[in-house]
Amino acid sequence: MSKMETINPATETAIATYEVMDPSAVMAKVEACHAAFLDWRSLSHRDRAPYLTKIAKALRNHAGELAELMTREVGKLYRDGKTEVELCAQIFEYTAEHGPAELADETRTHGGGEKSGIVTFSPIGVIYSIQPWNFPLYQPVRVLAANLMAGNGVVLKHASICTGSGLKLREICIEAGLPEDLFQVVIIDHDTSDELIAHDLVRGVTMTGSDGAGRHIGALASKHLKKTVLELGSNDAYLVLERADVELAVKTSVMGRLFNNGETCVSAKRFVVTDAVYDAFVDAFVDQMKAIKLGDPMDEDTQLGPLSSQDQFDTVAEQVTKSIAKGATLLCGGDPKDGTGHYYPATVLAEVTPGMPAYDDEIFGPVAAVIRAKDDEDAMRIANDSRYGLGGGIFCQDEEHAMKLARDHFDTGMVRINSFGAADPNMPFGGVKDSGYGREHGGFGMKEFVNIKAIFRP
Repeated sequence: MSKMETINPATETAIATYEVMDPSAVMAKVEACHAAFLDWRSLSHRDRAPYLTKIAKALRNHAGELAELMTREVGKLYRDGKTEVELCAQIFEYTAEHGPAELADETRTHGGGEKSGIVTFSPIGVIYSIQPWNFPLYQPVRVLAANLMAGNGVVLKHASICTGSGLKLREICIEAGLPEDLFQVVIIDHDTSDELIAHDLVRGVTMTGSDGAGRHIGALASKHLKKTVLELGSNDAYLVLERADVELAVKTSVMGRLFNNGETCVSAKRFVVTDAVYDAFVDAFVDQMKAIKLGDPMDEDTQLGPLSSQDQFDTVAEQVTKSIAKGATLLCGGDPKDGTGHYYPATVLAEVTPGMPAYDDEIFGPVAAVIRAKDDEDAMRIANDSRYGLGGGIFCQDEEHAMKLARDHFDTGMVRINSFGAADPNMPFGGVKDSGYGREHGGFGMKEFVNIKAIFRP
């Protein structure tokens, strides 16, 4: 039987070793989850809510422990890990508070308005959740909270490099009183994962990761007629328009590019800057990126920690090298030092054009691509010149102009005006094009994996 090992990316030392589960043991966990679901679905939404609020409390009680574990497994700044725990607690509380109303039966008419009926949002069973490593707690929580409220069970396959975080989340949920078999964590390879997707008791599949992996999982689930929700990353464009507050744009762009060590699907990645403010923005942006302190993610004054693994480091370094080889200009960074830990410095590339990884692809690390635009209209065109469409941003002091561009022209699922942020429990999260489909948060996630059932009264 094969094993998986977790490695601290700051020290390159081993943390723990885990046995990869035998397929028969995995399928037994699916069956146990389904059996727990049969009991769980009989509870009302209001009866389920207290379980979620207790999990929120338990997460807060373990905040320091969870944050340190995430730092050790993926290199996340310790303070960012504590923020992540609090966001997860808020997601459980939001779901507990709003879920009963969101999922309540709706009364409707039929037969030309003369007869009445109801629409119910009924649970469907076991949901298979495939999640990445960049937010070891938040990624599984946003699926778990919504589906527990909807009445479903959840089986989680977490990224191998943060296996400990997935197991700890389940342990905390059980400690808080959640039925033990309702939330399962499986440690499996890709072949067993494919078998799990095909399992008759798995009724839906949700996955966050690369668009390549999303195509495979989406195609396989579709073959077995399983509904999917896919969140597949992006190369989000942040527009710095002619009437931008340049100081605000620079400060926010540094934060937006380096948040979570630059390993965020909705990071600001491409900075599309109009001629009118290009020089002022680039000069200040490069100065601030040069000043970023790279170091131990447990230290309070560290601003940028290591990338999550050697593979991730190699991928980012290769993307930068290829972009420069194709004509990009290196304005700062791009020169990782030899030594222990997978540390990559804050990097800015200019003269970025189509055909370069920095323009076409998602760089999952602290690398900013600056693209010059003639004017606001050209900036909007460049922003949409992407196979992705998850998020984006607009810096402009004329907020009505920015709102119109965001509403009518930005081809993404989310847009930030003069700000940056990752997720909010009350706003939908998801994208379009190669960034996937489906929505989480804001009440929308609770209705992704339910049977919207029409019941006609005579």
